[in-house]
Amino acid sequence: MNAINLSVMARAKALHKPKSVSPVDAEPARNGPVLSELVCVERWNETVDVVSFRFQAGEPMKFDYKPGQFMTFVLEINGEQVCRSYTLSSSPSRPYSLMVTIKRVAGGLVSNYLIDHLQPGQRVRVLPPMGQFNLVDIPAQKYLFLSAGCGITPMYSMSRYLTDTQIDADIAFVHSARSDADIIFKSSLETMANRFNAFQLSYALESAAASPLFYPKISFDIGRLTAQMLQTLVPDVAERAVYLCGPEPYMQAVKALLAELNFDMSRLHHESFATAEKAARNQLMQAKSSETDENPQAGAFTLPIFNLAIGDRSTRLMQGQSLLEGIESEGLPIIAACRSGVCGACKCQVLEGETVSTSVMTLSAAEIDAGFVLACSTTLTSDVTLKL
Repeated sequence: MNAINLSVMARAKALHKPKSVSPVDAEPARNGPVLSELVCVERWNETVDVVSFRFQAGEPMKFDYKPGQFMTFVLEINGEQVCRSYTLSSSPSRPYSLMVTIKRVAGGLVSNYLIDHLQPGQRVRVLPPMGQFNLVDIPAQKYLFLSAGCGITPMYSMSRYLTDTQIDADIAFVHSARSDADIIFKSSLETMANRFNAFQLSYALESAAASPLFYPKISFDIGRLTAQMLQTLVPDVAERAVYLCGPEPYMQAVKALLAELNFDMSRLHHESFATAEKAARNQLMQAKSSETDENPQAGAFTLPIFNLAIGDRSTRLMQGQSLLEGIESEGLPIIAACRSGVCGACKCQVLEGETVSTSVMTLSAAEIDAGFVLACSTTLTSDVTLKL
């Protein structure tokens, strides 16, 4: 994972020569991710109930991360520590600041707290960006970004990155919103569509003003996204890699309409908020474990570690890390197309040990009984012997 070490960046002194910091620059003594501080330098409303926040390090530094990754905030609210992950809506092609975009939601403790209280000049504690749903780990030649609501944030980051770094990146972007007034990043997206010929922007709106104002190049349709609507807006959908993010009902509906179009599901990649939250919790536990190693008085904190054996190779995995992470860390050959438990390409067999899987899609009952699992969706609960 090409994540940043924020504490290292914050200690750098070369103000006139900002440099990019990646994990290779981190202090070797640290065993886990580092809790660090960022300064909020700006906030603004994207829509009535959505706010973007921009952050910088204490001194000018370049942030090194992958477009589509998320960052975890660690806050104290009402005397209790809480953490919440938000996808970065900024792009590493504009590396001197980080941005998150947050929607006010009923009962949203952290989101509503940040919107109500976080102001420019204040500091927040964060963990380094992480996440497998990103353009570096999932490259493509032709892109189709499908999003709804705040699921637009990774797609915006990816779009900004591609238009900043590639000539004529072939992007089709279809965003679903309640109305034209609820489109997040509306002005910026439409500017991208107007400037870049290969950037094809469309909206699926549940309702709209009598004559919504869009640039001539932008398409829109009224109603929830359907297979027919998608085929009309993006006629070459079958040729594209699909990146999907949004509320769970929306993502399930999109998977169904793609199946209706006989889309090759190995080309579907989606953000899993449950997986992201689990990864964030593991990251926080590693940070706490690292702090405890350096300061035993910080309190006892243990994180289960299991052995993964594959043939004559073995590696150690912390609780919550996937089989896929262990396989790839050893450089062993495995196909991982969707990384979300959909395509079935990363099927492998557990010979010994106990695991937990969040997806068994594409596996038959006989395969499950024989110990087959999907590596991207399976974690260890004991030492495991695996066959690829």
